[in-house]
Amino acid sequence: MTRIAKLFEKLREQKRTGMIAYLTAGDPSPDATPALVAALERGGADLIELGVPFSDPIADGPVIQQAGDRAIKAGTNLARVLHIAAEIRKTSEVPLLLFTYLNPALRFGFERLAREAKAAGIDGCLLTDVSVEEAGDYVKVMREAGLDTVFLAAPTSTEERLKLVAQYSSGFIYLVSRTGITGEQESISGTAMPLVQRMRAHTSLPLAMGFGISTPAHVASLEGKVEAVVVGSAIVRQIEADSSRLEEFMRDLSRPLLSPDGASRSAVPGTIS
Repeated sequence: MTRIAKLFEKLREQKRTGMIAYLTAGDPSPDATPALVAALERGGADLIELGVPFSDPIADGPVIQQAGDRAIKAGTNLARVLHIAAEIRKTSEVPLLLFTYLNPALRFGFERLAREAKAAGIDGCLLTDVSVEEAGDYVKVMREAGLDTVFLAAPTSTEERLKLVAQYSSGFIYLVSRTGITGEQESISGTAMPLVQRMRAHTSLPLAMGFGISTPAHVASLEGKVEAVVVGSAIVRQIEADSSRLEEFMRDLSRPLLSPDGASRSAVPGTIS
C-alpha cells in the first residue's frame, strides 16, 4: 500500500475527514519548500500536493500562476521538485502527491518520472490536463512503479468519463467542486454535492473535494461528506503574504475537522465508512 492508501485507511478507522494541502514547490525558493511542508503538516495537513511550476498552467488561477512564475524564476523544474521531495522524506512520512501537467511529464519521460519519483519518496501523481481516455500507458507505468494515479472529475464530466476516472484512479479521486480555474471563492458551488453522489455510484475509492475551498467555513461544510478536503490557493496566498504564519493558518483551516477537545470528529452516518 502507498502512504496515500494507508492514510485513507487510517481516516476511515478514525471516522475523520482528511485535510489535503497544496503548495507550489519552489515558491518562494526550492530550499524553503521542505520547511513550508513541515509547517503544513504540523498545522494539520494529512497529505501534501507538491505542485510543479509550469509556464502554461491552464487549470490554475492567478494566485497559483504567480507562485509558479516565482518558482520558475527561482530555478524550479520537475527534477528540482523531485529533489525537494527527497529532502522532505528525510524528516517526514507525510503522503506526497506530485501535482503537474502532461507536458513536463512527457518531456521528462513517464518511465524516468515513475522511477525517480518513487526513489524520491513520492506516493502518487496527478496530471491535471491528461485525458483519461488516453491515460492507459501512463497509468501502467506509474502502477508498475508502485505509485498511485489520481484523476480529476468535474461537474461537467459525463457518466462515461466518471467510469473511466474510477477505473484509472488509485489512492483517491479528486473532485473539482466547480468548473473553471483554481481560486478562492465565497461559497461552495451548488454543483459539488451532486458530483459527489454521481461519483460514488461508480467507485468505492475515497473522494477529495477541491477548487475554491479557502475558509474554515468551507471546510466545515464538507466535513463528513467527502473523505478529504483540498485547499490550495488560500495556502499559496498565505505563503506569499506571510509564510511565518503558515502553521497557524493551516491549523485554523483544519479546526472544523476536530471536536472541541481536539479529537477527530465522527463522520456523518452514511458517508465516510
